[in-house]
Amino acid sequence: MKVIFLDVDGVLNSEIWNENHKEEIIKGILIDEDKVRLLKKVIIKTGAVIVLHSGWKYWFDKDIKPIKEEAKKFVEMLKKYDIAIYDVTPDFSTDEIRKTKKFSLVKAKEILHWLKKHKETEKWIVIDDLDLYNEEVRINQLITNNKTGLTQSDAEKIISAFI
Repeated sequence: MKVIFLDVDGVLNSEIWNENHKEEIIKGILIDEDKVRLLKKVIIKTGAVIVLHSGWKYWFDKDIKPIKEEAKKFVEMLKKYDIAIYDVTPDFSTDEIRKTKKFSLVKAKEILHWLKKHKETEKWIVIDDLDLYNEEVRINQLITNNKTGLTQSDAEKIISAFI
């Protein structure tokens, strides 16, 4: 199995997109559809599944069903491109981490724990706009620019990493 550990903010949206789409954000649409199209291209070329490691995972129940309006809209956008969330990483956050939104401090541990439980994983990559403070994860990570989010160049690098 090939896995893409997906972050959302700074990957499937960006500072520039956010600045130009205030109305969508007010309506709970926080995802740039162009970025979802790029993600679909990556999935088609690699055959990878999506494991959500974003703070957005807290907007889903244990069965990966949306419990927040933004998550429902996110799932609808993914479904439009026939993309499903295969799984989410475990939650190792603390109250302090949740309060300060410093999820990057535990994301690497959560990803490595998920991989330990899923030995069938052949190849994997982490897409995030933040450094996750772990060398093993870093060598398997594509760091997006949060100003632009996922780009065509990023998509090509991800595809190459799986080949």
